[in-house]
Amino acid sequence: MRFSVILRTAARLLVPLILLFSIFLLLRGHNETGGGFIGGLVAGISFSLYAIAYGTAASRESLRATPLRLMAVGLGIAVLSGVLPLFMGGALLEGLWVKWPLKVGTPVLFDVGVYLLVIGLTLMIVYELEEHNPGLFPQSAASE
Repeated sequence: MRFSVILRTAARLLVPLILLFSIFLLLRGHNETGGGFIGGLVAGISFSLYAIAYGTAASRESLRATPLRLMAVGLGIAVLSGVLPLFMGGALLEGLWVKWPLKVGTPVLFDVGVYLLVIGLTLMIVYELEEHNPGLFPQSAASE
C-alpha cells in the first residue's frame, strides 16, 4: 500500500496540535465542558491519524507504552483519586484540594486517570481492528 505524501505531511503537522488540544480539554474539564474522557478520545484520534499516515508499527513506537499499560495506569490513578479521601477521613470520591501555585485536587487526578484509560482503550480498539483486518492501515514506511 502506498503512503499518501499529503496525509503524511498533514499528520506530521496535525498530530502535535491535536495532542495539545486534548491536554487543553483535559485541564479545563473540571470547571467547564471537557475533561478526561473527551480529552482522551481526542488524543486517541491523534495516534489513530498517525497510524493511518505512517502505519500501526510507527504509531505503537511513538506511543512508547502499550495500550494495555496505559489503561492499567489510568485505572489505577482514577481509583487512587477516589480512595485517597477515605484515608484522610473523608468520603469516597470526595474532592481533596491542595494550595499549590494553582489549586490542584483529586478531581484533576481522576480526570488524568480517565484520560489515560480512554487513550489506551481507543488505541486498543484501533490496533485490534487493524490486526484482524490487515491492510486497513499501512504497515511500514519502508514499503514505499
